[in-house]
Amino acid sequence: MQKRKIFGYSLLGLSAIGVGLWVTGLGARLLMAGISAVAGPPGDFDPADVTTPAPDYSLIENWAAHPTISDPADLTPEGISAPAQGTLPIDVFYVHPTGYLAPISWISPMDPDSGTEENVEWVMANQASAYNGCCNVFAPRYRQANIFAYFGSEEERDAILGFAYEDVKRAFEYYIENYNNGKPFVLASHSQGTHHSMHLLSEVIDGSDLHERMVAAYIIGAVNIPLSPEWFAGMDNIEPCSSAVDLGCVIHWDTIPEGGPAVARPAPSVCTNPLSWRLDEEAASVEQHAGIVIPQHSYNLFTTGSEDPAQGKIFDALAAPLTGLTGAQCRDGSLFVERLEDPAFLESGFAGSSYHLFDYNVFYMNIHENARLRANTYLSAQ
Repeated sequence: MQKRKIFGYSLLGLSAIGVGLWVTGLGARLLMAGISAVAGPPGDFDPADVTTPAPDYSLIENWAAHPTISDPADLTPEGISAPAQGTLPIDVFYVHPTGYLAPISWISPMDPDSGTEENVEWVMANQASAYNGCCNVFAPRYRQANIFAYFGSEEERDAILGFAYEDVKRAFEYYIENYNNGKPFVLASHSQGTHHSMHLLSEVIDGSDLHERMVAAYIIGAVNIPLSPEWFAGMDNIEPCSSAVDLGCVIHWDTIPEGGPAVARPAPSVCTNPLSWRLDEEAASVEQHAGIVIPQHSYNLFTTGSEDPAQGKIFDALAAPLTGLTGAQCRDGSLFVERLEDPAFLESGFAGSSYHLFDYNVFYMNIHENARLRANTYLSAQ
């Protein structure tokens, strides 16, 4: 129980500033736009104001996870083993979510000693590590968009995200040209990272021979930017996965507790049930739940000043999985789970309306096991 309390406390403060990603209705959107105008970064976004140079991906310091270095994505939950990084026949290219929560500028300056970059380390430990059982993990640092980019107009949001995407695209192209060596790969991401991964799929992967080498795309937690039928219709080769062993396809969900509202989006969205790996609305049972892994440490929280200090956190261990806690069911494009009567979830700060921050952790072991299964299925097919 104490470990579960740590899980809740670690995410309590972050949820307060992340609520703008899940609010519904015109009044709520106007409220968040007002908050952005008052408390967000000063001025309008202008690419010319970004003074941080584009990352050079030939430098290892611009990779949050890489098989040639020891990093938090190498961690495994207590009692779980994984092969040594660099020895696997398949890679994963992981795009991290928003870690820049300080209202200083619209684009992260990538200060290696900042709270933002410490958040990137948190994500490597608690999300990207789910793939180290199947794959060599590559995860670029990039000039990510500030959380406040999501609180304004769609035009402003898309401009800021578009700037950040160019780094992700260059990192992926560098990875393919210099590290991949013709191997199959998994694309994986969460939240802001998923928005960038959607562009990689539609603009880079689908129309090239890369789609033939893509094992699957676990692009999770897109929230109100839908993976819609229209979006999939714009691609020639990539479709949603519909089973646990489908290849070259896309997996996505947004997690909501029972009783909470489905995510409001401008169009329908794919919902994959990570307990059954199906697209239907049939409920999957608690017996199919392979385990939550509680995050180590907390995210660095929103600040109102002009500093973004790191807290000196060291990511060196993951707790043993907690199994059989919930079933899951897709409805109206959202993934509903049992309302978990545990401090970790009750204290998450969303008033019971969303488990977005838990998208990976609730299903950590299901992701870990399924990524291995698809990787083996791909290799067997070859």
